[in-house]
Amino acid sequence: MRVAAFQCALGGAGQPERLAALKRAIEGAGDERPDLMVCPELFMSGYNVGEAIGRLAEPLDGPFAQAVAALARAAGTALHYGYPERDGKVIYSAAACISPDGSLLANHRKLAIPPGFELDHLAPGDGATFFTLAGLSFAVLVCYDAEFPEAVRHAARAGVQCVLVPTALRDIWGVVAHKMMPTRAFENGVYVVYCNHAGAEGDFAYLGASCIASPTGEDLARAGAGQEVIAARLDAASVAAAQERLPYHRDLDRLVRALRGS
Repeated sequence: MRVAAFQCALGGAGQPERLAALKRAIEGAGDERPDLMVCPELFMSGYNVGEAIGRLAEPLDGPFAQAVAALARAAGTALHYGYPERDGKVIYSAAACISPDGSLLANHRKLAIPPGFELDHLAPGDGATFFTLAGLSFAVLVCYDAEFPEAVRHAARAGVQCVLVPTALRDIWGVVAHKMMPTRAFENGVYVVYCNHAGAEGDFAYLGASCIASPTGEDLARAGAGQEVIAARLDAASVAAAQERLPYHRDLDRLVRALRGS
């Protein structure tokens, strides 16, 4: 299947502009239209919006979700996007995946809340999130979640072949995009699709540098600093080959037992 990441520069944009930009990004692929398009963390609202996050938050089936579902149906493309999810008085940094027929495939609430404004406004989620699309198994993690080796390993040991990571990474954290995410792919033998914002939003300068990393830790596609769409083809055989070549998962239990015995 063909997966794309929409690295958008939409700081200060409203929801109509964001939807229009996403529509243009899909249409711009032409005959190479992806089976799945991934957008960044809090794509719906913008990330660095401070107190406005409460006003912008919507429930899982809110108006923005309905608009994305209509776009997915019209394009025949699955759409994965971050948004502030309101559940009663609680707000989560969530990521939803909408299938090409407009139905919900998955909704993940960010598990690990980093230092900064998120601690003041967002609650942590609870549990792993998996779904299947076009014969491949996916997990969803949001930004900081994927920086923990345990989170990606948990997904990989559950049989996932690709981990989707919408993020909002500032330009001071280049090591995360350039080093850490390919390492997560390599050490688990899975694909990692890491989708960031670009440009500026308030006093935030985003790194860009979205990537699609192969199960051998190589960049299949890598974005620069500006708005762009990157894409690559994924297949289950490459995952199986990588995990057979370097059987970290098989050997992990023996290693842990040895360490505990020391």
